[in-house]
Amino acid sequence: MSVDNVWSGQWVADRLGVRLADGRNGDGGRNGDGGPSGGRGPSGDGGPSGDGGAELRELLGLALRRNPKRAHLLVSNVLGKHVPQRPATVHGAGVRLGRRVRELLGDEAAARAVVLGYAETATGLGHSVADGLALAPYLHSTRRPVPGVATVGGFEEEHSHATSHLLLPEDPGLLAATGPLVLVDDEFSTGRTVLNTIAALHRGFPRDHYVVVALVDMRSPEDRARLEAFAADLGARVDLVAAAAGAVHLPDDVLERGARLVAEHEAVAEAREGMTAPTGSPAGPGTTRVDLGWPEGLPDGGRHGFTPTHRTRLEASLPTMAARLADALAQAPNLANALAKAPDDPAPPAGGHAAPPADGTPPADGTLAAPGGHTSPDHLAQPANGVPASAGGHTSSDAPADDTAASANDPAAPADTPAAAPRRTVTAPAGPGQAGGARAPGLTRPRPPRPLRRVLVLGFEELMYAPLRIAEALDEALDGVEVRYSTTTRSPVLAVDDPGYAIRTRLTFPAHDGPADGPGPRYAYNVAPGADPDRRFDAVVAVVDSAADTPALHAPDGLLAALAAHTDRLVLAVVPSYRPQTPPTPRTVPERQAPPMHQPSYEPLRGPDFSSYAPEEVGWLLQDFSHVTLEAPTEEREEAIQSGGAHYAESLPVEYQPSERYQELFRAALDTSAARIARAVGAVTETVLAERSPRPVLVSLARAGTPVGVLMRRWARHAHGLDLPHYAISIVRGRGIDTAALRWLADHHDPSDVVFVDGWTGKGAITRELSDALAPYPDFDPRIAVLADPGRCVDTYGTRDDFLVPSACLNSTVSGLISRTVLRADLVGPNDFHGAKYYRELAGADVSEHFLDTVSARFAEVAEAALADAERLAATDRTPTWEGWAAVERISQEYGIHDVNLVKPGVGETTRVLLRRVPWKILAQRGAGADLDHVRLLAEQRGVPVEEADDLPYTCVGLIHPRYTRGATGADGKTVGTASDKTADKTADRTADETADRTADKANTANTAGKAAGRHERTVAAR
Repeated sequence: MSVDNVWSGQWVADRLGVRLADGRNGDGGRNGDGGPSGGRGPSGDGGPSGDGGAELRELLGLALRRNPKRAHLLVSNVLGKHVPQRPATVHGAGVRLGRRVRELLGDEAAARAVVLGYAETATGLGHSVADGLALAPYLHSTRRPVPGVATVGGFEEEHSHATSHLLLPEDPGLLAATGPLVLVDDEFSTGRTVLNTIAALHRGFPRDHYVVVALVDMRSPEDRARLEAFAADLGARVDLVAAAAGAVHLPDDVLERGARLVAEHEAVAEAREGMTAPTGSPAGPGTTRVDLGWPEGLPDGGRHGFTPTHRTRLEASLPTMAARLADALAQAPNLANALAKAPDDPAPPAGGHAAPPADGTPPADGTLAAPGGHTSPDHLAQPANGVPASAGGHTSSDAPADDTAASANDPAAPADTPAAAPRRTVTAPAGPGQAGGARAPGLTRPRPPRPLRRVLVLGFEELMYAPLRIAEALDEALDGVEVRYSTTTRSPVLAVDDPGYAIRTRLTFPAHDGPADGPGPRYAYNVAPGADPDRRFDAVVAVVDSAADTPALHAPDGLLAALAAHTDRLVLAVVPSYRPQTPPTPRTVPERQAPPMHQPSYEPLRGPDFSSYAPEEVGWLLQDFSHVTLEAPTEEREEAIQSGGAHYAESLPVEYQPSERYQELFRAALDTSAARIARAVGAVTETVLAERSPRPVLVSLARAGTPVGVLMRRWARHAHGLDLPHYAISIVRGRGIDTAALRWLADHHDPSDVVFVDGWTGKGAITRELSDALAPYPDFDPRIAVLADPGRCVDTYGTRDDFLVPSACLNSTVSGLISRTVLRADLVGPNDFHGAKYYRELAGADVSEHFLDTVSARFAEVAEAALADAERLAATDRTPTWEGWAAVERISQEYGIHDVNLVKPGVGETTRVLLRRVPWKILAQRGAGADLDHVRLLAEQRGVPVEEADDLPYTCVGLIHPRYTRGATGADGKTVGTASDKTADKTADRTADETADRTADKANTANTAGKAAGRHERTVAAR
């Protein structure tokens, strides 16, 4: 067996007799086992994990604790605590679990839920689960009391080295909500912590539903039975969701054997650690401090609560923070040079930074103006010679790789040719008998740092989530650089530098945050390279909160000095410690959405004040967001959507302004197809009048459905003299329908008369979304009426042909100048209508009325044919076959996409891809004619290949770029095919993890080449 294939728990298993058993072996039960009130239920059961513990071995390694209560430690490979891991893998593991919880609860219950993570190990995991759940606020327990903040609860963790958990929400009412409580820990070992938590909270905040989430469920049958009995006694439902399940088999004398092993190897580990420990040199010289630009008032984590609105602010700030870090890394000095300077030298080297003030008091903004060394963010963003640093962490070819110019220190090196200076291997850190600050033997001139190959972002104890998201953003910013993430910890674990052991190396340093339980050692694991130089990090970014930015952090034996001995570049980023408001902001509504920005209108909006349609044509059940800036460049939106960092309904694309050539195509297509559209309008309207209601209330799905709803209303007036009410309502894929608008409709009309209208079907995602969204409202008929149903998804339609509906060619300028709808937590409260913008400034390009009038003018000539079509449809079996969905799934597999949401079938959806998304390629039915002229033109303009195919059930299919980063398009906005190799690797990382989640949560298969792209699982419930 090669070293790379050695299980990182084999060393312990061989010496301690510990054995991991996969859940399929009958010892651990199935994933997610637990169900309602302890019985099996819809708790995210992910199926068996596999045989022989192989999958568990990918998820977990083993180590030895210095803990008399438990000898072994299950070391997660995807948690980011002890084992440095790709940040996308860490975040994605939690997000996928959160999405399973949301699927379990449903959106209504998820919007009333609260997510609670455990300190310190699961604070980041819990936060990531909350990201996947998306609708709920997050809180994590803490072991750090905060002066002035009242404790509203607490519980004990019996097996831990530090047991007391405090709950310090800014709003005490957070836990008083009656919705489900989602408890997140890294593992279920015995389940006692969960019991203690639920028992403690249930006394003060009783509720009827708990969901327990973890990466692995390792409880014994006895532990499972205990939880079942506990839930039954409590009278509450308890669901469990785990990525994998199994069991740990321990010998009877495991504690004694573990203690002997620890005693035997601890002295060796301490001696090895002492060989590279810093001695007498402060960490200030050579440490680069960077101002992240952390948003003012944004919590640094979930210690006091973190809402969906907070998440939105953080997501918007991450790219800027990553850019600042990339600049700082590019300019950070070589630590070998900084440490070679005698410790009593009067000034730190250029770019170095001194320790914080002697009293340890950080400024209010969380940064420190270190005397003589602090460099402002503006300076960090631009090297002294004016040449900007590249995203890859290196200066341009005319700039030295170090911020200390080679020419200033070595006259033999040309000033403009830093490569001429030989790159030397940095000597080993100071060993026994050599002062840490002594000049390395043979060092005659400053050494440039090694090119960035591996970078570690190191968080701090409970501060896990902010460093994780910063690391994920930095991973995107540094092309060609491997970024890893982990955090420091309180947990004492034996280090053994053996491939079969999970904790290879250990750094020990004093606590530097003034902990309530007094001073003590803290640890950073697997940061030092040990005996394997390939495991060395070329740079380390230490991220702490301002409460921990104390003299102890910068001391000769502190964390920074320990890190400096094992890396070329060291960057310190300080996140301001959040202090709750006094008095706390009351929590008056569930945190599905933030409180409304203003009192909304509870009457429909109408033209000309909102939209260019006549007021009688349509009433918009929306808020007017025309005064809010919501647009973002297409590339930025695509990257945020595919990364899971933002939902498509939280922003708007920049409105496409068609060229004159394209407008000519629209006009030609309208002239050609107007009669065909009029006939389909007549057929679907007659079907609705005959089968649904003699006086239907038309409710179109904004915005593609709105022109069709207006045309159906006009047909009813033309053919029958009926004046039908018509409204437009918002529905959002993955978020559901506007429930405030539904309530308005129910108050003003008979719900049984409501007929929902859309333009066309693609694969049927919105059809399913509508059906799911209306399940709690049985008085509304969920069947949707569409002009065209090429996806075979509905039973009320005008035609099933896939042809060009010209209203798909344009955006707002053919839809009453209204944007697509917006659902964002800081704009839409739980009792508000969703919103949209009215683009009054585009009135000169508006063809909305022209489109309607051109089609309506053909009603008389197609009336007889439309009535015949309706009669034929009445006698036809129109049962949906979902052929389109099957075709999309096939295309998704064949093209290696594995995300149906990136496959957009039909002429209309393909047009949308080209107008509003980042297209990858277009599949066209061989021989398709004029219906695709506009598609071919748009594809040519955006540099998108059009491939002809013989077996398409649609005229064409648009494929969204499946591995999208902004590197996927050129400076001109044209697609450049697949993304860079790095992006492909990282996308494969994420997708491999997701594939594992769907099959057995096989972790750490993220580096498998050729896996399909797509960052997060987005096909839950066929959405």
